[in-house]
Amino acid sequence: MPQMAESATKGRLLTHPKTEEIRIENVLHALSDPIRLRIVRDLERGHEDMACMAFGLPVSKSTSTHHFRVLRESGIIRQQYHGTSRVSQLRRDDLDSLFPGLLDAVLHAPNLTP
Repeated sequence: MPQMAESATKGRLLTHPKTEEIRIENVLHALSDPIRLRIVRDLERGHEDMACMAFGLPVSKSTSTHHFRVLRESGIIRQQYHGTSRVSQLRRDDLDSLFPGLLDAVLHAPNLTP
């Protein structure tokens, strides 16, 4: 059962897997989508603590929410509420400890998506 992370406001909860629950097949699946890969690359470039909608994704709000949920549930990002906005952080330390070199290889691979 994923651990529950309590948000800072209004007691809203978001589920995040514990580090030891992160599975390579879930991480690879999450990173296989171009939109999710773009989100992770943006977070790596220092866009932490940005609201989900601030990423300017070329998808609807509901589709964006889905992509962030997949990333969170796979253990790639951690999200919490700041006011009414949900902000994301890359779980780099967790991913690097479990899968050394994977995130760097994925993030620095040539972008083949148009």
